[in-house]
Amino acid sequence: MRRLIVLGMVLGLTACAANTSGISIESSNQSVVIGNTHLAQRLSIEKAQVSNVNGLLKAAVPVKSNIDSDLALQYRFYWYNAQGLEVSGSDSPWRHVIIHGQDTMTLQAVARQPEATQYRIYIRKAND
Repeated sequence: MRRLIVLGMVLGLTACAANTSGISIESSNQSVVIGNTHLAQRLSIEKAQVSNVNGLLKAAVPVKSNIDSDLALQYRFYWYNAQGLEVSGSDSPWRHVIIHGQDTMTLQAVARQPEATQYRIYIRKAND
C-alpha cells in the first residue's frame, strides 16, 4: 500500500512538472528535457551560446518555429554557480514572446550575479 501511495505522488508530481516547464535546456551539457511533446514538435532548439558581458554570464538560446502559424511562448532563466547550486535571487519572471511561423528567434538573458557560470532555461506555451 505504501508503495502505491509513493508511486501515485511521483506520477502526480511528474504530471504537474510537464504542464509548467514544457522544454528545458541546461547549459552545462546542452541537454534538452522535453516535458511537453506537443510543444517539442512545434519548436526546435538550436545550439545555445554563452558570452561574458561586464563580468556577467550572458545566455542566448536560438529557437525555431516548425509550424506555419504564430506560437505564443513564455520563457525564464535560472542561474547556477560552478558547483551547480542556484545563485541567490537568480530566478527571473516568465517573459512572453511570440515567434512567427517558420521563424527563428533568440531567447537571451544576462545573469544578475557574477558567480553565475551556468544556466537553465524553461520554455512553455503561453496561456492564451
